[in-house]
Amino acid sequence: MTRHEADDATGRAEPGATRQLAEGRDQDFVGRRDLTHWPTAAGRRLVRLALALGHRFAPHQVLLLTLGVGLLLTAVLAALVDGVYDSVVEDDGVAELDHPALALAMRHRTPLLDSLVTGFTHVGGPVGAPVLAVTAATVLSLLWRHRTPAVLVVTTMLGSLALTVAGKAAVTRARPPHADAVPPYEFGFSFPSGHSLNAVALAGIVAYLLLRRLHRRWARRLTVVLAIAYALAMGLSRVFLGHHWLTDVLVGWALGLAWVGVVVTCHRLFLTLRRAPGGAGATVHRSPPGGRMDR
Repeated sequence: MTRHEADDATGRAEPGATRQLAEGRDQDFVGRRDLTHWPTAAGRRLVRLALALGHRFAPHQVLLLTLGVGLLLTAVLAALVDGVYDSVVEDDGVAELDHPALALAMRHRTPLLDSLVTGFTHVGGPVGAPVLAVTAATVLSLLWRHRTPAVLVVTTMLGSLALTVAGKAAVTRARPPHADAVPPYEFGFSFPSGHSLNAVALAGIVAYLLLRRLHRRWARRLTVVLAIAYALAMGLSRVFLGHHWLTDVLVGWALGLAWVGVVVTCHRLFLTLRRAPGGAGATVHRSPPGGRMDR
């Protein structure tokens, strides 16, 4: 997008980092849903707070500030999983699924299946996940000629890593016994599952970026299905291999969803501030520009 196009889309010239995140007007929509439209009272209060900050800071600075606050709140959530761990220790609630789930996985293992699942789980590991994230950020940024994919993907994955570290330090739960696991064995704390958290975070933010670009309903639905399938498969692979308890995976999914929700909400606030500096976009629905297709 040229500078003239960016100015036309926002109604004003945008300096510095804000312009680096600028995209076309149609990127405010997922299908026919306006991302700068906040129909709930809570959403409008959040927008008013962001607008108040916008009088003192540039939109990209508000984005960074809200991301920081969101990460802190999500980290607090990760630290509060002690209650879930208590459930594991007392063998009640969701923890009753842990041992039966592991036993079920062990009954279905075969040498071939073990090898296939091990190869797949490495994709979401300490090496595979960063490679996937960097690849996705680079390809989408170059393809669309915007920094938005790089900023959002990198931010999401860094936050995901921070949440994994905070959660493991807070709970310090041991992994399933190595006698019940498929080698190569893993060490370190088990709760929550970093593979599961990272898979939800990466799949979620990439899906969000793609949904803003896809005009066909079937393509958006396929994107959501593939993102969910990847996250589910990655988490279940950890249980199948005996590297995590099912509870670890469930909490990893929950924290990943929470963090992606924070990133998406912050980006929507950024779009709202940049597109409607007067606040109109927070309450008034706009039609998709250019007769956007939605079939």
